[in-house]
Amino acid sequence: MNVDALAGRLDEAARAAVAIPQFAAEVGLDVADAYAVQGALLRLRCGRGERLVGMKMGLTSRAKMQQVGVDEVIWGRLTDRMTVDDGGAVDPARFIHPRVEPEIAFRLGPDASIQAVAPAVELIDSRYADFTFSLPDVIADNASAAAYAIGPWRAVPDGLANLGVLLEIDGRVVQTGSTAAILGDPRRALTEGIRLADRYGTRLAEGWVFLAGAATAAVPLRPGAHVRTVVEQLGAVSFRAVAR
Repeated sequence: MNVDALAGRLDEAARAAVAIPQFAAEVGLDVADAYAVQGALLRLRCGRGERLVGMKMGLTSRAKMQQVGVDEVIWGRLTDRMTVDDGGAVDPARFIHPRVEPEIAFRLGPDASIQAVAPAVELIDSRYADFTFSLPDVIADNASAAAYAIGPWRAVPDGLANLGVLLEIDGRVVQTGSTAAILGDPRRALTEGIRLADRYGTRLAEGWVFLAGAATAAVPLRPGAHVRTVVEQLGAVSFRAVAR
């Protein structure tokens, strides 16, 4: 198994916006190997000038864990080129089969403390055909990370464990949920993220963005759509999917 070659496959798929077949079963990729591929993938991207700015969590819903047969969350990396301005635009043609989901974002302070919190919307995009994959496949693929937008930063409220969350497309509510869907409390996702990142030799840095996980199911993103996340007490964030 050639870790760099597998990372190259995923990198080319993302750059060309052309899906590739799953490969974990074919090459015998386990979870530890998959994180090695993810690391190699990010080294490729950083070698072209991207900069690490944060971390994202995946499979933070207990129901989703049961659905895919695992008992542990996964994580991926965020770079500066994944960011979309609040109220800005993203070209859906950059992606293979983009989907959006509402999130909670933390801005990290010293020692991975929570400095501030904000509503967020993540654009996920598997590089595999038909958006299907095994656990090692999705880990290698940087946990399907593609892009994200963050709303205004605010002080962390006293209660963060059960805030209402809405995902709107073109002004219509398409998903409703609660921050309780994120491991019961989004702050638990940070605890898990610190533990997992440390296991694989990564330390969360002051100033990083941390996406705690989705509060609802993901929704396919169509060209022209206006996407908005609203989180109780935290406000809203939005972007539009338009060609550039």
